[in-house]
Amino acid sequence: MEQAVSHLPAAPAAIRHALLDPLSLPEWNEAFLAIDGPADAEVGVRYVLRVRPGLTGHLEYTAIESDRIDFSWQVPGFHETSSWILGPNGTVTHSFEQSGPLAAVLRPAYRGIAAVRLDRLANRLAQLSRAA
Repeated sequence: MEQAVSHLPAAPAAIRHALLDPLSLPEWNEAFLAIDGPADAEVGVRYVLRVRPGLTGHLEYTAIESDRIDFSWQVPGFHETSSWILGPNGTVTHSFEQSGPLAAVLRPAYRGIAAVRLDRLANRLAQLSRAA
């Protein structure tokens, strides 16, 4: 399991909103090329997902709670379950586990990615606050 913790310089509501905006996940998650489906996140809804290098699969929210957001995504040969724990004052813990033959091949490239994702989310939140 990969895991990282970071303090994001944003209000908890802004962090939650960014994680629950499925159509904008590709704006800060570099693996995602596009997500299609409803604009509002809902547990159990399957979103069509395209990832680098052009594989198609789906993403699904598996938990949406006040302090936790989980989703899973998969494409042929690769499955990931992700968790985002929202702590006090903008502290976020991100963890994920991957499985499948493609995941085994890509495992070295995913070391440290939990921290990278938190940094990219922080940058996206900063962009949104400047635009507001």
